[in-house]
Amino acid sequence: MLLVNAVVGIVQLIIAIIFAVIALYIGFSTLGKITKGMDEEKELAKGNTAVGVVVASVFIAIAVVVQSGVQGLSLGIGTAAAKGFFTLDGMLAIGAAFIQLILGIVLAIVAIYLALNILDKLTKGIDEFEELRKGNVAVALEM
Repeated sequence: MLLVNAVVGIVQLIIAIIFAVIALYIGFSTLGKITKGMDEEKELAKGNTAVGVVVASVFIAIAVVVQSGVQGLSLGIGTAAAKGFFTLDGMLAIGAAFIQLILGIVLAIVAIYLALNILDKLTKGIDEFEELRKGNVAVALEM
């Protein structure tokens, strides 16, 4: 039984790492599409703190959602381990947990996209992305 628990724990860790990396990559790519031609990687390489604050905020928001989804996945795998991985209940538990995790990631990225676009519309007098290029940390914190 201890060996099964150890294997289940390692599988959960691997799945969590894979989904976290995928979610962060998708989030960073989406941020690149939102920021109107600004190259975040170059700005970060130049030491632009404002861009760093926004990127870190996006990563933290995605990490919170992934963490919640991984907890659900852990419960699903635990349920499947108790009932049998190849039983209908076990497969349904794992399937539902994966769907919850994927939907959480998608919804987090959509929410970030919508929030930044709505903020851009609400603050017509400020071009947030130009201010980020200039290194305006106050605007980064507002975003």
